[in-house]
Amino acid sequence: MPWSDPVLLFACAFAVASLILTGVAFLYGRRARLVDEPGERRSHTQTTVRGGGIGIVLTLGLVMLVLRRFIFDPPFAAFAIGVVMVAGIGWVDDHRPLSPRVRLAVHALASLLFAVGLAVTVANTTVAIASGVLAFALCLVLTNVWNFMDGIDGIAASSAVLAVVPAALLAGDYWSLLAVGLAAACIGFLPWNFPRARLFMGDVGSGALGFAVAALAMATVLQLPVPAMLQGQAEESPLFWLARNAILVSLPFAPFLVDASMTLGRRILRREPWWMPHVQHSYQVAARRFGHPRVTLGYVLLAAIGSVGTLWLTWCEEIVSLCSATFWYICLVSIWLVTQRRWAK
Repeated sequence: MPWSDPVLLFACAFAVASLILTGVAFLYGRRARLVDEPGERRSHTQTTVRGGGIGIVLTLGLVMLVLRRFIFDPPFAAFAIGVVMVAGIGWVDDHRPLSPRVRLAVHALASLLFAVGLAVTVANTTVAIASGVLAFALCLVLTNVWNFMDGIDGIAASSAVLAVVPAALLAGDYWSLLAVGLAAACIGFLPWNFPRARLFMGDVGSGALGFAVAALAMATVLQLPVPAMLQGQAEESPLFWLARNAILVSLPFAPFLVDASMTLGRRILRREPWWMPHVQHSYQVAARRFGHPRVTLGYVLLAAIGSVGTLWLTWCEEIVSLCSATFWYICLVSIWLVTQRRWAK
């Protein structure tokens, strides 16, 4: 997608809209006493209004209204409905805590809807089934990963901005504009949440943000260009290239995936109640030692490296791209291990 003046104006307009809508959410949350209190299972030290992520969701809704001519396109419609479902259950949970099973069921239904909507547009039956399964898994996982990782100031929104850069540049069609709109919505939210949070995103924002990032990533997977030198091989092994593209597109949000999965896996092995709030993620461990702003900026740097890696490795030969991606994941796992060993309680 060319970065023309209209696109920049589009981004600026929705960033301002998000800034204003988030401010309205702040006033509502303060009036309704929708707050998070400090505690041993939280990383903040003062009472803070939550639910500000509704500003991001409403801004994304405005973006979709601008693009409403695509509403009869199955993936677009499924994306819109899925975002509303995930944000809706998050909004309810922010006001009255729900059972994790109820939330997970809604997340799964939204993910399934998007997976079907995406798969029906793929001509090759085998690739359609594989992309549907991948879309379901990725949407369900990232919806919850973003919720897990939304624990310190600015980390969820800023990482999302970098995570959708490949979609903005490579996905094409309306997906690129959705990615730009989502990034703009997050940028408009950040002044309220970083470097010192006056407002938290809440489940309404973190869940919807993870779902949207996953959907945009899947759109990018299916649209990712194949280098000319490899096009013949891609036609012969479509599932391999689907997997390759998925790995490359995951690099920007790999820091979130590694931190969340490694921490969750350890809690399960220890037979701890993994579904309960805790402060054992590496970003939380690091924040206790270095403070929220530094750790958030560190994750932003990692996400930026991952985005550049996706954009560069897309055009590389398979051995280079896959080895580089593997090295990136090894580095992130190493960072997690070092952080946990040196600074965890």
